[in-house]
Amino acid sequence: MDIRFKALCVHLLTATGAVLSMLALLAAADQKWSLMFLWLVVAFFVDGIDGPLARRYNVKTNSPLYDGELMDLIVDYLTYVFIPAFALFKSGLLPGWPGWLAIIAITYGSVVYFSDTRMKTKDKSFSGFPGAWNMLVLVMFALSPQPSTILVIVVALTVAMFMPLKFIHPVRTKRWRVVSLPVALAWTFFAGWAAWVNFDPASWAHWGLVMTSIYLLFVGIIQQIIPERS
Repeated sequence: MDIRFKALCVHLLTATGAVLSMLALLAAADQKWSLMFLWLVVAFFVDGIDGPLARRYNVKTNSPLYDGELMDLIVDYLTYVFIPAFALFKSGLLPGWPGWLAIIAITYGSVVYFSDTRMKTKDKSFSGFPGAWNMLVLVMFALSPQPSTILVIVVALTVAMFMPLKFIHPVRTKRWRVVSLPVALAWTFFAGWAAWVNFDPASWAHWGLVMTSIYLLFVGIIQQIIPERS
């Protein structure tokens, strides 16, 4: 198969995220939250594999008519930010003025962050919380914490988007990737399972979500604290 066709197929794979986001939004409009998150988990998986494929087939050279990075950012804003914010607001997890504050902080802060040319560090991690609201909101649906707790977390992570804190990319950050990548895959599995069982509070997947989320949230900061051996 011609490498140019393979590179084009990678772009087409990335573009499926737009379809998945629409399916998620339609489910959210009907308040079918489990179905919405299942579509978002599929989109999360696609987002995890299209990058390595893009680098493998060198899409910038072999399919230059389409900007894969721009396409990826558009899809990411829909699936990582816009739809999760909508779900957080409409689900009743964060009612009243805290809900309004949260969706304004999430959507406004994220669009500024996504356009920041300094968002990537030298080791391919993120400088500041990378706007992974899809992961946070899914965990909130699973655990159903108090609204005040959700608001504090949302505000803290919005502030963290613009602080010099490191957050890993499980695929591209080489340091500890042998652990980080399996943890990210485990998170995807736990997230899919939790959504599949309609966020049953008795599901063991919730504990897996908590543990893997804590690792992915703080491992980059730990790497900042512990210097890498030369």
